[in-house]
Amino acid sequence: MDDKYKGTTVNERLYLSGLMDKFDKAVSEKNVDVIISILEEVELTGSNIDEILKFNKLIDQV
Repeated sequence: MDDKYKGTTVNERLYLSGLMDKFDKAVSEKNVDVIISILEEVELTGSNIDEILKFNKLIDQV
């Protein structure tokens, strides 16, 4: 991780990386594998990704 996204929100990361549209499409298609790949590409990790998946009702709440 090179901290290029340090201090940015998830939306800012998606915008800066040019992945916003791809992410939105993956969410609308409920394509969890693509969503995870995109979020990892913008330097998010495990618990952050899980929370985003839960928020979008793509995995069960615990």
